[in-house]
Amino acid sequence: MFFTRTLRLAVKETTGIFGLAVHPNPRPALLNLYRHALYKLETLPDSSVYRKSVQAIISQRLSVVQKEEDVKTIESTIGAGQIEELILQAEDELKLIDKMAEWKPWEPLEVPAPPGQWEYFVGQSS
Repeated sequence: MFFTRTLRLAVKETTGIFGLAVHPNPRPALLNLYRHALYKLETLPDSSVYRKSVQAIISQRLSVVQKEEDVKTIESTIGAGQIEELILQAEDELKLIDKMAEWKPWEPLEVPAPPGQWEYFVGQSS
């Protein structure tokens, strides 16, 4: 009886977030998503600021997930929500990588920006 009670307390029953279910095996899923994202990022040019930024974030998070076995430790070290939220973020990032590859924001503009377009905010103070 006592063992069952202790085991039940150790298993997460809810995320406390409406519509976000507890993942049955979150760590391997997150490892797989991060590895897949890093693989997909290699299709973008090395000079892409988006690639560099996302690669740095995902590499850091991947190293945390690889080092730690405990879900609570992973969550607190990364500091970006529960592990289920991290899974959602990684899934969304995978979708965005595809979109960025389609949009190619690193390429020059098709039509040059009009003179003074970016000067509005220059020199203004808050």
